[in-house]
Amino acid sequence: MPAKKPIKLTRKFFERPTLQVARELLGKQIVFNGQRQKLSARIVEVEAYIGKNDPACHASKGKTKRTAVMFGPGGISYVYFIYGMYHCLNFVTEKENFAAAVLLRAAEPEEGLESMKENSPGCKERDLLRGPGRFCRSFGISKVHSGLDLTGDTLYLEDRQREVKSIGKTTRVGIKEGAGRLWRFYDKNSQLISLRPKKRPT
Repeated sequence: MPAKKPIKLTRKFFERPTLQVARELLGKQIVFNGQRQKLSARIVEVEAYIGKNDPACHASKGKTKRTAVMFGPGGISYVYFIYGMYHCLNFVTEKENFAAAVLLRAAEPEEGLESMKENSPGCKERDLLRGPGRFCRSFGISKVHSGLDLTGDTLYLEDRQREVKSIGKTTRVGIKEGAGRLWRFYDKNSQLISLRPKKRPT
C-alpha cells in the first residue's frame, strides 16, 4: 500500500482549545527547512500553557515585549531563551488575544540526522531531541525563529497519519506554580520522551 501524502497543518488546527491541540500534536511531524538541509522529527511529548489563569504561563501577567507573539493568532512560533543557555520552541494556540501555547518537549529524529548531530556534538543519538533545549539546539532553532508562521515553508507541521495508540498525561516538568495540572502529554510507546513518570502513568 503506497504511503499516504503528508498533510500540512493549517491555522485552524492551532486555533482550537489548547489541551486538544496539545494531545493531537503527538505523532505529528515537525519540519524545519534549515540552512543546510531539511530536518524533521515525530513529536512525542508536549506541555500546554494556557493564559492568564495559568501561573506557569509566560503571559499570565499580561502582554510584554517577550510574550507579545503569544497574543497573536494560533499557528505562530514562540521561542524563548532560559538559564542563559537553552532555547525552547512553542506553538501558539487559540484565537488572537488569548495567550496560550504548547511547548515541544521531545521528538524522534527522522530527516536530517547528520545535521542534528553536527549541531549537538558529543550528544548521543537517542538524546538529540529529548528535552526542549536539546531539541532546539539539534534543530538549529533560536530566538530568530520566534514569530514564524507555522503554515509557511520554513517551520511547519505535517500530519503523516501515524496513529498514537496510547497517550499518557502527567504534571508539567519543573513547574512550581500551577504544578498540579496534568497538562503534559506524551506517547507512551516512545522511548525518547524527556522524562519517565515516577508513578504509574494515567
